[in-house]
Amino acid sequence: MPMTATTVLTARALLLDMDGTLVNSDAVVERCWRRWAERHGLDADEVMKVVHGRQGHASMAALLPDRPMEQNLADNARMLAEETADMDGVVEVPGAAAFLATLAGLPHALVTSADVALSTARMAAAGLKLPDVRITAECVGASKPDPEGFLKGAAELGVAPEDCVVFEDSGAGIAAGRAAGMRVVGVGPRAGLHRPDILVPDLTRVRAEEAADGTIRLHIG
Repeated sequence: MPMTATTVLTARALLLDMDGTLVNSDAVVERCWRRWAERHGLDADEVMKVVHGRQGHASMAALLPDRPMEQNLADNARMLAEETADMDGVVEVPGAAAFLATLAGLPHALVTSADVALSTARMAAAGLKLPDVRITAECVGASKPDPEGFLKGAAELGVAPEDCVVFEDSGAGIAAGRAAGMRVVGVGPRAGLHRPDILVPDLTRVRAEEAADGTIRLHIG
């Protein structure tokens, strides 16, 4: 549902996607994937509908279903290096730094399809503090929309999945959060296409505080 007035959610942990949720990296994602589409003779607009939220090799497997996975993995490694070297236009999603500041001392984790190098570089380029708990591409065997990353984030924090709230922008990420049995706050226009539990345009009107019973009270609006 779109946010119309202040909503308060109660959770024991928050699980945060990175690209499109905390960091606006659309410019570099577009540049890299449109070049990739041209190299492979694919329609770039169709490619862009697939790639958000997934690990690169999973997007490649969907777009080139007959190509051996070994080639996708090798191509993905090149793509990650290309993306990590390009920080032009990478900025915070409005409100991200202030929102992360309200999470200091509260259970939360980054759950991203980026690897360690890319997530570290993009968060730094956007001027954002990395959460202490991070689930990156290296931590999982399956990419979003598989729920593995979110379930690992919850386990790492010692919190039951149903007590977590996910922040996501992509269809793959929202599907992963739902499959993990978690409530999902969608961030930005992409999220609105996939019916998250709550939709916000950015993070400027989202803050968290610790309640007397130790839970997190999430104020949205």
